[in-house]
Amino acid sequence: MEIKSVKIFDSKDVQNFLVLVSGLEQDGGSPRVKQILHRIVSDLFKTIDDLDITSDEYWQAIGYLNTLGQSNEAGLLSPGLGFDHFLDMRMDAQDAALGIDNLTPRTIEGPLYVAGAPESVGYARMDDGSDTNGTPLILHGTVYSAKNKPVPNAKVEIWHSNTKGFYSHFDPTGEQQPFNMRRTVITDANGQYKVRTIIPAGYGCPPEGPTQQLLNQLGRHGNRPAHIHYFVTAPDHRKLTTQINVAGDPYTYDDFAYATREGLVVEAIEYTSPEDLKAFDMESPFAEMIFDIHLSPLVNGVDNQVVDKRPRLQG
Repeated sequence: MEIKSVKIFDSKDVQNFLVLVSGLEQDGGSPRVKQILHRIVSDLFKTIDDLDITSDEYWQAIGYLNTLGQSNEAGLLSPGLGFDHFLDMRMDAQDAALGIDNLTPRTIEGPLYVAGAPESVGYARMDDGSDTNGTPLILHGTVYSAKNKPVPNAKVEIWHSNTKGFYSHFDPTGEQQPFNMRRTVITDANGQYKVRTIIPAGYGCPPEGPTQQLLNQLGRHGNRPAHIHYFVTAPDHRKLTTQINVAGDPYTYDDFAYATREGLVVEAIEYTSPEDLKAFDMESPFAEMIFDIHLSPLVNGVDNQVVDKRPRLQG
């Protein structure tokens, strides 16, 4: 017997049930959580109704969510489905409404930040020399205020992967020491920061993991270009979360996490001559990347877009 499609979402019974499920008739609890849950469950009920989602399909989705949690990949799937970029788009729109021009674009944080990286003033060596496959890199720039003045004592946190695409603290090979390729640099009296490190590699989602398995169903790859993450903070300015992509990477403009933005693609200029090596105090051919950073002002004395992202690993 053919099962006939039915639509019950708009019925009084279902609408009353949604109120009950969301606790809207209860005095206790959080009004905000009730509001959000009511909307989410309502939208999911309507999706089931509109698309005739079967019980088998529903329980496959529940199994997928269990696997996603067990694999600790929710923070990876989120940018892959565009949620992180959508939040950036909303913050961009809020800034536009306030008349704030972000000369250095924000972009997604990603799931692999670790607090507590070693701190130094002006300059830091980020890599420990153990990854011999990487091209040495000098990365530097100036942090500017909202009034386009260099900012001394700004806090510049930088982190990136090794040439295998793995981050310290999350490296499944166990090869990296804690805080390898993670540093905090306080800008000098001229607002400048400089690090020596290596050019990172891009990477892909774990091929057998739940994120890539869902992307396969969408006909999408799970690759990211070579990139370097930043947090930048300074008094009287909003915290900037951004990252730069290495120009020329095949995935620079095809990032599964949608983090590439104009103004955040930086060329790695290669140097090989003895004169260049001497000028930069380098012992072998290397690359240079220059990334200047422009901060934006507080809004009525408040950082109106600071993100309290949880969980973050404490090193």
